[in-house]
Amino acid sequence: MTETRHTICGLCDASCGLAVELDGDQVVRVRGDREDPLSRGYLCAKARAAQEILDDPDRLRSPQRRVGDRWEPVGWDEALDEAAARIHGIQAAHGRDAVAQYLGTQTFHSYGAALFSSVFQGVLGSRNRYSAASVDALPRMLVSMWMYGSQALVPVPDVDRTDLLLIVGSNPLVSNGSAWTVPDLPRRLKALRERGGALVVVDPVRTRTARAADQHLFIRPGTDALFLLALIHALAGDGLPDDALLADVDRLIQAVEPFAPEAVADACGIAAADIRDLARRLGAAGSAACHGRMGTSTQEFGAVATWALDVLNALTGNLDRPGGAMFTTPAVDLAGLAARTGETGSFAGHHSRVGGLPEAMGELPVAALADEIATPGEGQVRGLVTHAGNPVLSIPDGRRLAGALDGLDFFVAIDLYRNETTRFADLILPPTFGFQRDVYPLLFLGMAVRNTARYAAALLPRGPEERHDWEIFAGLARRLARDRGGLWRLAGLGVGALARWLGPRGVLALLLRFGPHGKGLFGRGLTLGELERQPHGVDLGALEPRLPGRLATADRRVALLPEPIRGDLDRVRRQLTTLPPPGDDDRLLLVGRRHPRSFNSWMHNIDRLARGDRRFTLQVHPEDAGTRGIADGASVHISTDAGRISAPAEVTDAVMPGTVCLPHGWGHGQPGTALAIANQRPGANVNDLIDAGDVDDLAGTSRLSGIPVRVSPADDR
Repeated sequence: MTETRHTICGLCDASCGLAVELDGDQVVRVRGDREDPLSRGYLCAKARAAQEILDDPDRLRSPQRRVGDRWEPVGWDEALDEAAARIHGIQAAHGRDAVAQYLGTQTFHSYGAALFSSVFQGVLGSRNRYSAASVDALPRMLVSMWMYGSQALVPVPDVDRTDLLLIVGSNPLVSNGSAWTVPDLPRRLKALRERGGALVVVDPVRTRTARAADQHLFIRPGTDALFLLALIHALAGDGLPDDALLADVDRLIQAVEPFAPEAVADACGIAAADIRDLARRLGAAGSAACHGRMGTSTQEFGAVATWALDVLNALTGNLDRPGGAMFTTPAVDLAGLAARTGETGSFAGHHSRVGGLPEAMGELPVAALADEIATPGEGQVRGLVTHAGNPVLSIPDGRRLAGALDGLDFFVAIDLYRNETTRFADLILPPTFGFQRDVYPLLFLGMAVRNTARYAAALLPRGPEERHDWEIFAGLARRLARDRGGLWRLAGLGVGALARWLGPRGVLALLLRFGPHGKGLFGRGLTLGELERQPHGVDLGALEPRLPGRLATADRRVALLPEPIRGDLDRVRRQLTTLPPPGDDDRLLLVGRRHPRSFNSWMHNIDRLARGDRRFTLQVHPEDAGTRGIADGASVHISTDAGRISAPAEVTDAVMPGTVCLPHGWGHGQPGTALAIANQRPGANVNDLIDAGDVDDLAGTSRLSGIPVRVSPADDR
C-alpha cells in the first residue's frame, strides 16, 4: 500500500515542493506538490530523477581509502581519525594555512552541510578558503555588500507584479532561477503577459528564455557592462527621480558620461536607438525589474555589470518597490543575522600568496587554488578538504589543477562519487543524499520571489554505513580539535555537544524562533514545530518594501557609486578603444550554455538525464560555419593559447554571428574515475580553453564568457 509524503527538491535554487509516493522504503512516483505556496506543482526532469541519483550504483555509500591505484573500504571511525591526524600533522609542520577547504555548489543545498562546514572551518582556521561562489556568484555578493551594506541582501525581480522584466545574460526558464528562487516561471511569465506586461531578453544566444520573450536583443559577448552603462546614461538624460534613499546620484551621472548609447552601440552590437528605446520603456513602465546572472557575472567586467543592473532598478524607482527588484523577508533571516554579528562581508582583507587575488567574504577566488598548491614556499597549500565539488571540471585550467591535486600531501573529499577531482583524494567520505535528509532551503528562501517557509523531514532511512554530511564535518572538527590538545580539547567537546544536542535541526529551530516571523522567547509566531505540522509549507505573503530598515550601510542609504566600482569604470572605458570591431578578428567569442537536465558536472551519470538530443555540441552561426567549411554534425577543433578541445558542430542561427556556444560541466572519462554512464558520453571540458589567470581584475572571478577562440574542422591541421 502506497502513501504520499511531501518534501523539497534540493537539486537547484528553485527548491520545488515534491509529492512523493512511497511503498515502504521504495519511491514509486515523484510529482510536483500543487499545494506548495512557492512552486505550485511545478517540477523539472532533475526532480523526477532524484531517486535514480540515490540508487546510482556508482554512488559511494561507505568511506574509501586510496592505496596506490586501487581503493579499499575503511570504517568511519578509522577514516575520520586518519583524516584529522593527517590534517593536524600538516598544520603542525607548516601552519594553519597549509590546509585549504573547497565547498562545491551542493554544499549550500544542504542546510546541515552549510551550517557545519562553517563549524569545521572555524576549527581548521585556514585563510585558504575557497568555494564555487567565486566561479560565478562573487560579483553578486560584492555588489550587495558595497551598495546595501551586506552580502546577504540580494534584490530579486518581483515577477508576479512587474509590468516589464529585463533579463540580461540569464536563462531562468532552464535554470529555474539563479540568485533568484523562482520555480514555476513559465506560468509566472504567462501571467505577466496576460496583465499586459512584457519580457525583454538581452543575450548572445536565443535561449529558451529569449524564445519566450516579447523582445530579444543579441549582444556581443563580454560587452554587457557597456550596454548597461549606456542604459544608465540614457536614463540620466531623461531625468532621474529625486530619492533621498539614493546616495551619489550626481557623481554617478558624471561617471557614466563616456558611455552614451551612440558611443557603445558598435562595440556591443545593439543599435543606439534600441538602447534609448529600452531606457525609455524602463523609465516609463508602471513597474520594472532588471536581472542578470551567469552571463553578466562570469565575464571581464562581472562586478560592474552586476552593479549596473542594480543601479537601473534604483534609478527607475523600482528598487524595493512592488513589481520591481525587492528583498525577501525569509523566516531565517541571514541578512539580519549578519548585521547583528557584524558578518556583513569583507573584501581585500588579504590576498592570495601567488597572484595577489583579493579575498572576498573570507574566501579567496578559486582561480588561485592550483597556484597555491603547486608553488613552493612559505604558506604553500599541502592539504585539502573538499565537499560536493568537482573543480577539475568547473574552474579554468582544470588540467593544471589536476596535476596540482596529484601532488598534495593529503586530500580528503566528502562526496558521492569518485569523479574527476576526488580520484586524487586519499580518502573519500560519502554522505547521505536526497530523500535520506531533512530539507530546509536555508539560502534560497532568502532570494525567493515570495516569502515562504518550508521544512521536510527525511523520507527514507539511511543505510547502516551512511552518515549525513553535517555529521562528517562535526566528526572531523571534533577530532582535529582533540588532536591539537590543550584548550582545543574544550572546543572539540563543544563541537560534540553541538552535534549531539542540537544538530542542524536544533540550530534551525533557534533561527526560526528568532527570525522576523518567529515568536522569540515568549511571543506568538512561526516555529519549527509549526512547519512540521504544515507539510506543504507556510505562505508568508508577497514581498514587501523593507528599505531603509534593511540597509546596513553606514548612512542607511543605497550607495549608487561604490568606490571599487568607480575605480573600475576607467578599465571599462578602455574596452571601447581596445575592443576590435566585429569581424576584424578571425576568432569567435565563446559563451556557455545550460541544460534543464543537468546541473554543472554531476548529473551526467544518470541515463535518464543524460540521454536524448545532442547535448555536448558547439553551436555555430551558419555564416561562421560557412566561412570555415564546417558542416552540421561534423567534428571541430576549438582552441586558445591555453588549450584545445573537440566537439560536434551544431549549425544554428540561435547564436549571433561571431559567437559560439558550448555547455560546461563535461570532460568525463578521465583515468581513475568511477562514472560508468558519464564515461560513455565524456564530452570535453570547456574550461581547458581558459587561462586560470583570466579574471575580472576587480572581483577576482574567473572569466568564463566572451573567450576568443579559433574554430576549425577537425581535419584541419
